[in-house]
Amino acid sequence: MKCTNKTRWLCLGTAALLLCVFCGCGSSAYAFPYDAEYQVSSYQVVHTVNASQAVPFAADLCIVTDDVTDDENVDMSQAEAALLCDVNNQEVLYAKNAYEKLHPASLTKVMTALVALKYGSMDQVLTATDSVIITEPGAQLCGIKPGDSMTLAQALNVLLMYSANDVAMLIAEGVGGGDVDHFIDLMNAEALAIGATNTHFANPHGLTQDEHYTTAYDLYLIFNEAVKYEAFREIIHMTSYSTNYTGAGGNSIPLSFNSLNWYLNGNCDPPENVTVVGGKTGTTNAAGSCLILLSRDTAGNPYISVILRAASRQDCYTQMTDLLEEIGK
Repeated sequence: MKCTNKTRWLCLGTAALLLCVFCGCGSSAYAFPYDAEYQVSSYQVVHTVNASQAVPFAADLCIVTDDVTDDENVDMSQAEAALLCDVNNQEVLYAKNAYEKLHPASLTKVMTALVALKYGSMDQVLTATDSVIITEPGAQLCGIKPGDSMTLAQALNVLLMYSANDVAMLIAEGVGGGDVDHFIDLMNAEALAIGATNTHFANPHGLTQDEHYTTAYDLYLIFNEAVKYEAFREIIHMTSYSTNYTGAGGNSIPLSFNSLNWYLNGNCDPPENVTVVGGKTGTTNAAGSCLILLSRDTAGNPYISVILRAASRQDCYTQMTDLLEEIGK
């Protein structure tokens, strides 16, 4: 511990405590010298920074302590929460309600992909059971049926690009050893391990459910961990995908779609100085319109941005563009 004028009394108190431990608080059996050359000494406790001290957990992360807003240039009036992080410089450029617990919709699937990449293998064959049958009106589905199968690599493309809820269940059951609840436990354990302590998952797809919530800041932490995987970065950057998976009867079933990300499919243009690498979209009635992105500036530096509970998809992208315009200022 390094002492300053403000902390010197605390340091001296620590030294006194250690003197009690070594000397028995009154016993003269052991000496605890105040010696600059002696590694176990009062001097070392008070004056020296230990070279083997633990690195702080968040040393390489952006930290949000309060809202960081620029109402003159960023219109975030139609979103409940938003965040823009400069990844390399660990700097928060914008933050609104970053710790408010909200429904994440299909942004949940970032964690689904992260757990699958960590605990599964890309060539692993996943076979659907009745768990893929989802009857909720409006739920995004690719149409996979019990007995159909595809590899984890195929499933991750469908999960992240097409946001198929039935494939989320396929992945959870397959990677979870046949137990969706076990996979959800892994999701929650992983969230805690990376510091996303205001998050709790109740399913692997993001359809509205009690006790299924997260925050803009926790999504930054989760996404920041996911983009460390090359396969994840490659998938979120793709504009279209075509494949054939195997039906229950052994027949080949074609599947083809375009990215739902408006910045990638041409429905929305980012600021001129920003390249959108990719991200994840999400929409439910409870969550509103949500979006998380990995972007780069002209020098190639990465940024992570999040918008939660925008009033509409158009508002979500309009406000995200305003947010991205803060890059490079």
